[in-house]
Amino acid sequence: MMAGVPRSPAVSAPEVVEAEWGAPEGVALIDALLVDLGARYAKEATAADPPPPPDAGPAPASAPTGDPRWAVAGESLVRPRGAFVIARFAGRPVGCGALRPLPGGPEGIGEIKRMYTAPGARGRGVGRAVLSRLVSVATDLGYTGLVLETGTRQAEAMALYRSAGWHPISPYGKYADEALSRSFALDLTAADPRSLSPATA
Repeated sequence: MMAGVPRSPAVSAPEVVEAEWGAPEGVALIDALLVDLGARYAKEATAADPPPPPDAGPAPASAPTGDPRWAVAGESLVRPRGAFVIARFAGRPVGCGALRPLPGGPEGIGEIKRMYTAPGARGRGVGRAVLSRLVSVATDLGYTGLVLETGTRQAEAMALYRSAGWHPISPYGKYADEALSRSFALDLTAADPRSLSPATA
């Protein structure tokens, strides 16, 4: 159950824990994510959609479009390859995210997937907490860099990634020819990722 999240002052931050991919809570969150994305991207690109950022760096090498490795599979979302996490407020699932190796990518480069916050919990730091936990897991697992993909109609997501030190890059892999796709990268080898060039990811 994701609706009706209490706004008690005693709950200052969500609890983010690693979870099993395919468990009912996670399935419900992913289903809600897909519905949300379907509504946002039901229409084709228009002049109202923002152009690609002028400061986008090069995309990393990755598997080509149509490669089956792009499918999000449970075996890539468990340690030591990755993880799936769920955020909760007062025990209720309100968000999720996943980490896996970038399909066909360089050694040490991971990909963030399935970032989602339930509508009733937005604006409460859920996405930032999930992202922070995934970056922490990636560091623990020895990743040296991360990439992720979002879109022009997720302005709040793009703002989160930029504020967290991620840099725009050209759309990678299966997203390379998608007009509404936007990609970001983070270098995990620096003490302060905000100071890095996007090309280092």
